[in-house]
Amino acid sequence: MEMSLADSVKQDLTSAMKAGEKARVGALRLVLSELQKAAKDGSDDELAVLRRERKRRLESAEAFRNAGRVELAEGEESEAAVIQAYLPAELGDEELRAIVKQAIEETGATTPKDLGGVMKVAMDRTGGRADGKRVSAAAREALS
Repeated sequence: MEMSLADSVKQDLTSAMKAGEKARVGALRLVLSELQKAAKDGSDDELAVLRRERKRRLESAEAFRNAGRVELAEGEESEAAVIQAYLPAELGDEELRAIVKQAIEETGATTPKDLGGVMKVAMDRTGGRADGKRVSAAAREALS
């Protein structure tokens, strides 16, 4: 039987606690809490939870940097890195362009007005291995 992402995080949390890695323990506890909350709410898409949490950390880090709070930004970025370790590898630019091209052909899109349909198909195909901003940029580029 395959181990769930939450179980994997629990194991890593235990070993981080034993090793005394305070920052990692904090990040893993937050991740585990969000995964458990999602499971309780009936959501079984653990990767979506991780992507959302990673995005939150990166947005917070950017806000802290803009406010001149570098130490807080670095903390958020390190948490994002811990979360990133549980996500599948990002798609390369070539793979992403191929998926977008296929989505354009499939939807019959010809202008930037058709972006919504292309995005829906392309996002389904990426399987969470590409950020929506990257997919959108690739689709806009291909449709212009």
